[in-house]
Amino acid sequence: MNLRNKKELAAKALGVGKNRIWFNPESLAEIKEAITKEDIKSLFADGIIRIKPVKGRKIIVRRKIRRGPGKIKKKVKTRKQDYVKITRKLRKYVRKLKMDGSIGREEYIRLRKKIRMREFKSRANLGEYVENLRKTSSENEETETKPKTKRTTKNKTKTKEEQK
Repeated sequence: MNLRNKKELAAKALGVGKNRIWFNPESLAEIKEAITKEDIKSLFADGIIRIKPVKGRKIIVRRKIRRGPGKIKKKVKTRKQDYVKITRKLRKYVRKLKMDGSIGREEYIRLRKKIRMREFKSRANLGEYVENLRKTSSENEETETKPKTKRTTKNKTKTKEEQK
């Protein structure tokens, strides 16, 4: 007797898998006559159809999350994109300053190296740095324009003969 379809019907009616359904071998004729889900449920209530217990692991043990260097692809990608965006923005700004004549060639090269080393977090940060450079350079120019008074000391070296 092939009761595969009855097993599928019982699995759907009772809400379990096909492998967990057990038919009583003595009352297979009654099972064969069952057509509807209600018939299956009544046979289950009578004990002719049973549900086997779950096999295998009872407690679900979660695997520990492994975060090695290969698992952080998304973070690295966004970090690199951020670096590219800010670097392009800062380089464009420094190029504009050079064209305007605000900074010289040497300072331009120095700023490009600092941008590469990620010393500036934003364009505003770079602007503050350039302003500070201008202030310090103007202060240096003011001190250079003031006359420097040198204190000259007359150190006469005495010869051995004069010391005697």
